Amino acid sequence: MGIAVFTATDIAKSAAGIVLTEPGLGGIVAAIEEGRTTFQRVLTYTLRSIIHKVVQVLLLLAGLAITGTAVLTPLLMVLMMVAGDFLALSSATDNVRASSAPNVWRIGNITIAGVIRGVCDLVFCVALLVVGRFALGLGDDALRTLTVVTLVFSGQAIFYVARERRHLWASRPGSWLIASSILDVALFSTLAIRGILMTPLPAMIVAGLFGAAIVLAFCLDGVKTILFRRLAIA
Repeated sequence: MGIAVFTATDIAKSAAGIVLTEPGLGGIVAAIEEGRTTFQRVLTYTLRSIIHKVVQVLLLLAGLAITGTAVLTPLLMVLMMVAGDFLALSSATDNVRASSAPNVWRIGNITIAGVIRGVCDLVFCVALLVVGRFALGLGDDALRTLTVVTLVFSGQAIFYVARERRHLWASRPGSWLIASSILDVALFSTLAIRGILMTPLPAMIVAGLFGAAIVLAFCLDGVKTILFRRLAIA
């Protein structure tokens, strides 16, 4: 990429990819850091998207096999997508650690890491669906509420694991991201407990789902560190 200093001619500035607006070469370092930070945000979005695609598609099939009916209605799917969009938008302001070395797109390795973690999350969601159906004896409508709450809570776990290349507690999330997560969890917990737009669930079950999602986050974090080390994702 061509770089022009702030005292360069207009022709040089128009031909350069980056124009330094201040004296010195410090702007080059800032540009590299910004580029690597942007790469990490795009990588987080990519990993999260792969995991969600694996879980959402296969969970619908698993739910149909277990219950004989669809475990998500169009309304519930729309609600989930809107909540996911808020989380995705707030992630653009998240605190991100720029990598210390140049980044390389390893699409194959990234896909493998996303699919493996997606399968782990799928097992988690299916297990809760089975517990709700056979251990708790929930009806079809209540199972749909359980499914959407499970997906929302597990989606939070997935994001907080995916945003950090090291352990999930290695860096503090951005303020907007934290606020978005609190709003997301509070909103769907309230809708599920009060039965707004969905069949109500007891508060203890919703709290249990939230606790299970926290356990899922730490389990996925352990899987992530092993995968990233073996697949050279940083």
